[in-house]
Amino acid sequence: MPEPTSPRRRTAAPLLVLAVLAAAFTAQAAAALRPHVPLLVASTAVSLAVEAGLYRWQPGMLSLFAKSHADVTVRHVLRDLLLVVGLLRLGEQHRETQYAPLVAGLLAFYALHCTVQAASVLVRRTRTLPVLTRNIDASALRLSPAPAALLRRPGHRLLVFGLPATAGLTATAVTGDPRHGAAGVALALLLTSAGLCALLLRLLPGRRPAGEREVLDWFDAWLAEYRPTVGLYFSGGLSSAYQANMWLEPLAGVGGRPLIVLRERFMVPRLAATDIPVVCLPKVSTLMRLEQSTLQVLIHPSNSGKTSQVLRIPTIKHTFVNHGESDKLSSCNPYAKAYDEVWVAGPAARERYALAEVGVEDKDVVEIGRPQLDAVRPCAGPPAGPYTTVLYAPTWEGWDGNPGNTSLVAAGENLVRALLADPGVRLLYKPHPLTGSVDPRAGAADRRVRELIRAANRERSAPRPAPSAELASRTAELDRLTTAAFRAGADQVERMLAQSAPEPGRAAAVARATAAWEEAYWASLPEGEHQIVTDARPDLYACFNVADLLVSDVSSVISDFLASEKPYAVANTSGLSEEAFRAAFPTVAAAAVLTPDAAGVPALLRSVRDPRQDGLAAARAELKRRLLGPASPPSQLRFAAAVQALCAAAQEHRARAGHRLSADFPGQRREAADAPAPEAGGPLTPRRPFRPV
Repeated sequence: MPEPTSPRRRTAAPLLVLAVLAAAFTAQAAAALRPHVPLLVASTAVSLAVEAGLYRWQPGMLSLFAKSHADVTVRHVLRDLLLVVGLLRLGEQHRETQYAPLVAGLLAFYALHCTVQAASVLVRRTRTLPVLTRNIDASALRLSPAPAALLRRPGHRLLVFGLPATAGLTATAVTGDPRHGAAGVALALLLTSAGLCALLLRLLPGRRPAGEREVLDWFDAWLAEYRPTVGLYFSGGLSSAYQANMWLEPLAGVGGRPLIVLRERFMVPRLAATDIPVVCLPKVSTLMRLEQSTLQVLIHPSNSGKTSQVLRIPTIKHTFVNHGESDKLSSCNPYAKAYDEVWVAGPAARERYALAEVGVEDKDVVEIGRPQLDAVRPCAGPPAGPYTTVLYAPTWEGWDGNPGNTSLVAAGENLVRALLADPGVRLLYKPHPLTGSVDPRAGAADRRVRELIRAANRERSAPRPAPSAELASRTAELDRLTTAAFRAGADQVERMLAQSAPEPGRAAAVARATAAWEEAYWASLPEGEHQIVTDARPDLYACFNVADLLVSDVSSVISDFLASEKPYAVANTSGLSEEAFRAAFPTVAAAAVLTPDAAGVPALLRSVRDPRQDGLAAARAELKRRLLGPASPPSQLRFAAAVQALCAAAQEHRARAGHRLSADFPGQRREAADAPAPEAGGPLTPRRPFRPV
């Protein structure tokens, strides 16, 4: 496990960079005014080195400099200006005329730099399409690879293109020969001119991607040809992609002609591998074009501010499936009543909505199970090896400040200490991605827990095996299927071009490669070594499959883990008694309840290792049925049946709306009545291949 940087070091590093850069400019100014050649050369070199280091190791400081009106252009101009001042102070009076062309060349270089930046902005605008897609043939849009990354990043570009001029001026300061400066400035002008030409060529009519009107017409034509029936709608932040990813495979198994609708451009590459066509519609005006399509149902795995925009489309039925269910109030959000239906896993969620009285009627609640939990393997008995694998997966602190949301602040360190104290425990620590985003105390507790785990690993000092060739091979294959298809400098249009024609069955290939990678990953770890799992791989369900016990909070993690029927424990940091805690949170009914002091951990571990001491096995099986529904019919079939029923309701609604429009406005607004009907057999006829060329 890589050693993370401590908070103090994270704070000290920017301050050190700022101090060194300020000292370098101060020294350069003093050397230019004095003048002092060695100091001038040394301070200029240090300034350039720190500048390069900013982009490599401290990119966060760049925005701070920009907000302070000390961006890269200002810093670069100041550096060269001080060199020119030094030259003028060093030279004799009659030599000032020899340096005048150097100053003129520098002015021309910076003017050209500004022109290149303007051209770069224009190119970026031509490559900002109103619709982004994946798994759809977009060759008609004249897509092309992105310009070189250097031309799109003003800071990097100025550093590279301006380096010859700065180096030439420095050489002139040392030698007194203005030809060095002239050569450096000329080379800088040449490089910048070449970059400008490369960008201007992309602005020619035949070299630009299609314009907005052309793209929208193409999108309308594609919708008319593909004729989507059911879609997944998602909008969220950078760390929320998992909420959509968990529903990709169930949606692909439904049949018909599914579609994925995204709202944020950055979410397109974060979506996991899928064969389903993906469209990103950032603008509301573009989103509204779905009203004239054959799309009948949109499935929503999360609420967001942009959800209300798509709910305005009356021709589409909307259902909320959530990305996880728990006893928290967030699982009974009043916003759910805005949807036509709410799909839940089992009877417990139905009861939860009824008790919450948030306006969701019982007739609109449909039980579908959790089809994505097919990946969770059932319990195979007590731990067979020398170690009991315990997964500690606390949730985040939430928005409401409830101390019972996460166990990290009040109990995390105690729980981890108690688990690490048992020499037969291998701990997997997987915190929620949003931990510390609201309450700094949760972030601090998370860092302390990680340090406890690292210290325990140092004491355990298990022999570390040689790097696994199998894992390296599996990682390379998985990267090839997921991310390696894109070069580092690819922009959104280039990614769209690369994903216009995916290999058939790519999603299945990624699933197989992921399973093989997970097997190789777990096999490569030293026996008994504790793990801090924060990367995208392995995912939570993969951790479920190797864990013998889960320790968590009141969250959807519990409900999902119950698919395995393995033992689990819940930390009670709510301040309630155990009896009141169990009464308030039904998902705790089959759990061992741990107090903040973690006193119950030893007994819990004994019950996991000896099934005769596990008195909750029957309760877990019963709670699984309440939370996730019956095992038969399978969740995927129930999910497909719910989709089919809601699609039928959407068709009936469209038919009634068409008749009303025809009767109320004869000869007008015929588009609703004349909207193309789904193909015979309904949306879920035996599945035909997608057409994502």
